[in-house]
Amino acid sequence: MKILVIEDEVKTAKFLKKGLSEAGYVVDVIRDGLEGLHLAVEVDFDLIVLDVMLPALDGWQVLARLREAGGKALVLMLTARDAVPERVRGFELGADDYLVKPFAFSELLARVRSLLRRSTSRPQETIRMADLEIDLLRHRVTRAGQRLDLTSKEFVLLTLLARRAGEVLSRTLIAEAVWDMNFDSDTNVVDVNVRRLRGKVDDPFPVKLIHTVRGAGYVLEAES
Repeated sequence: MKILVIEDEVKTAKFLKKGLSEAGYVVDVIRDGLEGLHLAVEVDFDLIVLDVMLPALDGWQVLARLREAGGKALVLMLTARDAVPERVRGFELGADDYLVKPFAFSELLARVRSLLRRSTSRPQETIRMADLEIDLLRHRVTRAGQRLDLTSKEFVLLTLLARRAGEVLSRTLIAEAVWDMNFDSDTNVVDVNVRRLRGKVDDPFPVKLIHTVRGAGYVLEAES
């Protein structure tokens, strides 16, 4: 599932990206209302976490224009004010839920999962390839019925590869999605972690799933 976070507070935006990514979602972050609206219209997101106080366009304007453009993504509004008229305005403009700052991440995650469960496109709960199974809700991975002991980052890395199975993902994309970092050509963090992941997912089994595409990146696919 793809989530767009439109939030101008740097600390909050990083906090949301980290938490939602570790929960197994693919997350994009934009800190400007106008740019966020453009991305929300152009890309098919499942859910948008939308702050009210934003530069260029505020959250109300983003929501109104998104719905006018036919955008169907679920929208969870974030605001520092809990006044009833604020909540009513959000719902009238087409918001699906409303959360007041400051909030506990556990509550936001519960609301995100609840919204996605209620949506017509039910969230994917399990990813399977060959004898590999990833339980996204329980954060459990098994291969040939054997439980694999992965770290949180290894789980996020494997989930990213699995969600985009058959697609070659560049080291830059992986570094940004998993570690929220700009890739430096002198940094081998991606290669090192893919090697560790292979040690658990591939090495004990005859069929290899994680493949290197020389000069391009990595891909998850079953050998033909």
